[in-house]
This record gives sequence, C-alpha cells and structure tokens, in this order.
Amino acid sequence: MKHRTSRGAPHRTALAGTVAALLAAGALTGGVLTQQAAAAADPLISQSKPVTASSVESANFPAAAVADNNLATRWASAWTDSQWVQIDLGGTATISHVELDWEAAYASGYQLQTSNDASTWNTLYTKANGTGGTEQIDLAGSGRYVRLNLTKRGTGYGYSLEEFKVYGQVTTASTGYIPANPQVTGTTPATGNPPHAYFHEFQANCTATHDLPDDPIVYPGKPGASHMHTFMGALNTNANSTLESLQASTTSCLAPGDKSGYWMPTMYDGNTPVDPVGLQTIYYKSGINDYTAVRPFPAGLRFVVASPNDSATDFATHPGYVAGWECGTSYRTSDLPTECPGGGQIGVRFQAPSCWNGLYLDTPDHKSHMAYPIDGVCPADHPVALPMIEFKMAFPANLDHLAQLHLSSGRGFSFHYDFFNAWDAPTLAAMVNHCIVGGLQCDPRGYDQNQPGKGAALNEQYLLP
Repeated sequence: MKHRTSRGAPHRTALAGTVAALLAAGALTGGVLTQQAAAAADPLISQSKPVTASSVESANFPAAAVADNNLATRWASAWTDSQWVQIDLGGTATISHVELDWEAAYASGYQLQTSNDASTWNTLYTKANGTGGTEQIDLAGSGRYVRLNLTKRGTGYGYSLEEFKVYGQVTTASTGYIPANPQVTGTTPATGNPPHAYFHEFQANCTATHDLPDDPIVYPGKPGASHMHTFMGALNTNANSTLESLQASTTSCLAPGDKSGYWMPTMYDGNTPVDPVGLQTIYYKSGINDYTAVRPFPAGLRFVVASPNDSATDFATHPGYVAGWECGTSYRTSDLPTECPGGGQIGVRFQAPSCWNGLYLDTPDHKSHMAYPIDGVCPADHPVALPMIEFKMAFPANLDHLAQLHLSSGRGFSFHYDFFNAWDAPTLAAMVNHCIVGGLQCDPRGYDQNQPGKGAALNEQYLLP
C-alpha cells in the first residue's frame, strides 16, 4: 500500500484539492500560478536521474522513487531528523523550480541546496515551518547536484517523499547518460523460488592481449588519459572503442561471439608489467535467488566495478568482494601479498553488480545504473536481473620480488575493472538461457560435464550450432 494507516491521510491530497478549486474559480493570480508557470516554462530535468540518500527505511522505499514521476511510489528515510536526498542532474543546470510531494510523514524544516561536486553545497531556500502536502518553490540557482537537506521531521516517523521534481535547463544533459533502446520499464524484481540448483553459471575464458593507458568508459576518446590497463577480449579495445568497433573486432576469448572489452589496472613488478598468463576465468552467474529470471546484457551496456580510490576497508567490505588477494595458502587479503607460502600464482576474485535500472547503458559515474542484489533480490529501483560477472584473475609470482608488486592504480586495494558488453546477442542469449536459467555449471561451450545429457549451448568451435 502507498500510505500507512498509522500515518493518516497524506496532506498532499487535501491541499491539491484546495488548489484545484481555487484555480477553477480564478482566485489565484500570483503565488501558485506564478510557480506553476515557471514549472511549465522549463522542462522537468530530474526524472530517472540517479538519486542517493542518507538512508532508506527499507528496500520497498528506495531513493530513486522521488525521481520516477510516479506518486504511487515513495522514498522513506530512517526515523531521525538529520537526513538528505540528492539528485545528479547529469550536467550543469540552471534550476528555476522545485516541486515536493510529501506523503503523510513530511518535513517541517529543510533546505534546498545545489552543488557542482556533491561536496560543497550552496543553500538556495530554507523552510522552518513546513506543513507537508505539495510544495511549489521558485528558485534561482545552478549546479549539477540538487539536494533536499532535511533538518526537522513533522511527525514521529521518518521522512516520506513521493516526488522531488526539479525544473530548469541542463546545458550538458546528454553527457554521461546513454539511454537504452528500448528502455525496460514497468518491471519488478524477481522474487520467485525455482527448484534448487547448486550452480547457475558459465565461464568466459579470455587471454590478456595488450596494455594501454586508456579507458574507453571513463575517458572515451582520450588516449593516454588513464593509468595503464591490461585488456582482454576484443583485440582492438582502446580509448576510441565503441560498440560498433568492438563488434567488428576479433577476440582473445574462446567464444568468437564474445567481442566484449574487459580491462583492469596493470600489475607491475617494480617497473616491469606483469600480465596474467594464459586463459583467465570470467564467470557469468546468477546474483539473485530466482536464477530463472536472469536475462542477457543489453548490447553496449558498460560499467566500472569498485574504484581506484577505495581504501583497504572499502575493498574488504565491498559487496563485490569474494576472496581478495591470495597466493599459496595466503588468502583473503586486501593488499597484494608480500609472501606466498607454498608458492603458486597471485590471484584475485571480485564480483560485479548484476541489477540494472533498465534505463541507461551508462551513467556519468559509470555505476549508478547498476546495483548489487540485497539478500538475493534486486532492489526496486534496479529491478532487471542480468548475469553477475566475476573476475578470477591469476598473475605469475616472482617470489623474490613480491615486495615490489603494485598496480598502476596504486596498492592492491585499488583493484577495479571495467566491462563493455559487445557479445553477439544470439550467442550470449544461448549461454544465459542454457547455463544460468537452466541451472548448470558450464564451461565456455555451455557444457556441464556433470550433466552431459543436457548437451552444450555451443559446438566444439564455440559457435552456435
């Protein structure tokens, strides 16, 4: 249900009726009429943009609900006074008007603020005696980010906001946002309980091919702008890569249909690059309980996993953390190993988010369109379940030089990686449906040696039969 009975009827309904009656009678000539005219003059620029918040009461009331242009959904915060919710408008914006649609649990005190970096904030409007309902507020400000800084609750509950609508002009509205075509809307997270399957995965096996100081996701069209990366998959991946150029490439993966770009920071032994040797394992798994609901990646989807700026604690507590760094019998470390008892290779395993918002192939931070499942279910604002990628990389270890090891991005906990989907669509669909949806443990052909009767998705040349 939209409203909790214990919170009473929302103020917005009554106020909206009063305003409508006054407008019908021609009684308002300033105030609301002027504010609504401002909203009409400038477009709504906040819809479907990335939203973050200080807290959420539960997964049923996500922050993204304030920017979905739907009064039937809402964000609800924790039950304390100091909270905030902010929207990334995707570019420098001039803001002329804001509409706030409160559920019954409203804010009596708040500030509307803008920022260019989501760090330093400029307050445009302050309210100390709010009564909830629908609020129409004219503003004159600019910034990429707009924040509702909540200082005092109007009820004993948390804050509950249905819509946070921002009107204005974005000078670089398209920068960083790549809409999916078609966009996936109207879906809800899968919560089914299919028969138990211990495995629901397949492997992509690819070799490292080249090292370049490029990143076609973070620095597209800017050769040399990045730290050094080690690339796998499409042989031509570089700063100028596009979906079309990747699809036209050959690949270092066993499956010729996998033209995707995979890359990670280059490892160094002192000043000497240390590339992974041989076929590397990239798992494609189900990250949700209902593995039958996983669908293939849309063509051109791209994202970054983790961050070169993460601390050791960030790395070890990241939702994608699997086993950290390991070497010999030393494992689950945040930093590169300084010893390798028993010898062997240096390995790292890290999982990617697998829940998609269905709207964008990429966003300005290269992350907001993706999310990790929560207790085996995708969050409501990222309801589309895609394969969960897991990098399992193995680097050769010179046991005499372990202390000299570092990444081009810094210490071991700066490990991160990028994925740019350029699979042949029918090949990827066959692998996902046969192996993940089918509940199998598949090799790169889509063959489960423990269930040979199920056959393989691809032939011995790793092609569709």
